[in-house]
Amino acid sequence: MSFDYHKAFSRNIGWVTPMEQDQLRTKRVAVAGCGGVSGRHLEMLARLGVGRLNIADFDTFEIANFNRQMSATMTTVGRAKIDAVEELVLSINPEIVINKFPRGIDADNVDELLQDVDLYIDGLDYFAINIRRLVFERCNHLNIPAVTAAPLGMGAALLSFLPGSMSFEEYFRLDGYSELDQLVRFLVGLSPWMPHRGYLAWPLAVDFAQKKGPSTGMACAICSGIAVTEALKILLKRGHVVHAPSGMHFDAYRSKLVRTWRPGGNNNPIQRIAIALVKRQLAAIDKARR
Repeated sequence: MSFDYHKAFSRNIGWVTPMEQDQLRTKRVAVAGCGGVSGRHLEMLARLGVGRLNIADFDTFEIANFNRQMSATMTTVGRAKIDAVEELVLSINPEIVINKFPRGIDADNVDELLQDVDLYIDGLDYFAINIRRLVFERCNHLNIPAVTAAPLGMGAALLSFLPGSMSFEEYFRLDGYSELDQLVRFLVGLSPWMPHRGYLAWPLAVDFAQKKGPSTGMACAICSGIAVTEALKILLKRGHVVHAPSGMHFDAYRSKLVRTWRPGGNNNPIQRIAIALVKRQLAAIDKARR
């Protein structure tokens, strides 16, 4: 059977116009990562009909990925994530033009990842704070809108950074802090509400020193739903886009949606208090672990 773009994505019509669907076919989106959140982003973008992707990942699938990563199965263990996800995406839309970055992202190729893109969607591992800062700094410099959605508990927190608005660094205020402090500030900035803390059943699973934390497939799926919805609005230039210092957090476990607003980002007095509390909680968990 031959592939037919308009037939494949005909059920999108109604939520987008036929003209908008043709526009999506010409758009290029960069996604860093092909794992739990980012792999789902790429599937969603493919099913939306986005026609061009720049994707990056250096990792391979392992059994520990099974709880959340869409392409992690017994048949893909040991395979490069970027190859398995590319295979899935092309099986949805064989016409997608994909630029692959199989060694991941660094200072030498970040501008190539972002070349000619209409949007960047963050899918890096939570603990990859240094490369995340670099990518968002380049997006800001190149006037590329950037979206990040974090899987937290059984929900997701969304933040977008638009050209001419508050930047990633202006919001998170990471410069000059240790890596641990940066990770805490990133967490609190992503989720000022932090609803997931109340139902964390086994706190000892949180280990910042070992760069490990609990995760759920539900949160990854919610992340992609809201991130790619924001992508649609940005790419088609319609609908209100929630952007820093405003954010959004939907927690399915609590059945709640909260809009957050933190003028000054992590420099806001409320944020400074929250950062201190999270650091105290992490210290207590580390003490209990010992």
